[in-house]
Amino acid sequence: MRNILTRLKPALAGLFLASTLPAAAQAAVDPETAYVLNSFSFLVNGALVMWMAAGFAMLEAGLVRKKNTATICLKNIALYSLSGLTFYLVGYNLMYMDVTGLIGSFSPFWCPDDAAALGGTFDEGGYSASSDWFFQMVFVATAASIVSGALAERIKLWSFLAFVLLLTAIIYPIQGSWVWGGGWLDAMGFSDYAGSTLVHSVGGWAALTGAIVLGPRKGKYAKDGRVQPIPGANLPLATLGTFILWLGWFGFNGGSVLALGSAASVIEMANVFANTNMAAVGGVLAAMVATQLIYKKVDLTMALNGAIAGLVSITAEPADPTLGMAALIGAVGGIIVVIAVPLLDKFKIDDVVGAISAHLFAGIWGTLAVAISDAEASVLVQATGVIAIGAFALVLSGIFWMILKYTIGIRVSEEEEAGGLDKAELGLEAYPEFGPST
Repeated sequence: MRNILTRLKPALAGLFLASTLPAAAQAAVDPETAYVLNSFSFLVNGALVMWMAAGFAMLEAGLVRKKNTATICLKNIALYSLSGLTFYLVGYNLMYMDVTGLIGSFSPFWCPDDAAALGGTFDEGGYSASSDWFFQMVFVATAASIVSGALAERIKLWSFLAFVLLLTAIIYPIQGSWVWGGGWLDAMGFSDYAGSTLVHSVGGWAALTGAIVLGPRKGKYAKDGRVQPIPGANLPLATLGTFILWLGWFGFNGGSVLALGSAASVIEMANVFANTNMAAVGGVLAAMVATQLIYKKVDLTMALNGAIAGLVSITAEPADPTLGMAALIGAVGGIIVVIAVPLLDKFKIDDVVGAISAHLFAGIWGTLAVAISDAEASVLVQATGVIAIGAFALVLSGIFWMILKYTIGIRVSEEEEAGGLDKAELGLEAYPEFGPST
């Protein structure tokens, strides 16, 4: 998911490894075969990323109370669908058809008929236009999913979807154009391989502002300041969701190689898969050790978010680190979650699933950590990108949330919150046979 302009250059990944590979490995296949393989990579890895939507749905469904389960499932399938529509109508061209260095074009994506390819002419490093659109589109839904979990159990369905429309049509593609669309941050040398900042931190900033404007769930914080835990209804389901996300992340990071038409690109993708896996491993184990040391017990939900934080942390640069370094980067992400979750509670910021900690804070760390393994990356430039994108997402999200709050409203009534959003918003329950919802 890096700068689209670089995808037009031949042997993309081979530029990084050519000096270390034998001549036979450096040689790419013929242009038509490369076209097929590159398009295939976009499609298959994009399908894996789409599967992450199921992971988010199951993770969130497991961490909310059962009276809100059906609503959270509806929100996830709705936000994925809405993200697809907005990325078609305006998002893709706004993100990738850069005309100023700051913003792209407000127009729908038009799907070229790939006439040159159908006529037997293939650009080196080429790919099907629709395969590219599909791969870019599934990333948008990921950012929106982060917001869904953080604000669960008290936000109005249609107000949430209105914000998703604004996030996916305006906030996400504009800041994305600054880097992946060849904008000003890309010109500075800012690097975000698959989106620790461009996807995860942006979703985290949107979730943070939403949580502040929306306020905490009733009963989450006592008058004396004590945090009163509200357990999720189905931890096995949350665990399944985490495993699905872990699997989908191979497509998220692996597909961001953006090529499969040479041995060099295959080697890079293999490195990305391996490092992505090890970062999650590091995140889980670090979160487990940290909770044991701090709380004298291992917390399953922290371990699950440790895995996600490890994955978010490595997403900014999964190709360059060694396996050991990838595990360490992920481990720091896991520790960040253990620290950040209670820190947010101190400020009475209610994040139902820990999304802000795992995606925002770990995303910032992962983006800065690029300088550890990439000799060409600058910590100062990386920090500039984090601050610029963070400020943009924070300000616009805050404005959008406040507009929604004072127009259509964003929070359900106390009575509806107490009875559950499944009954209030949908008129049905996810588990009716298990008796009254709690």
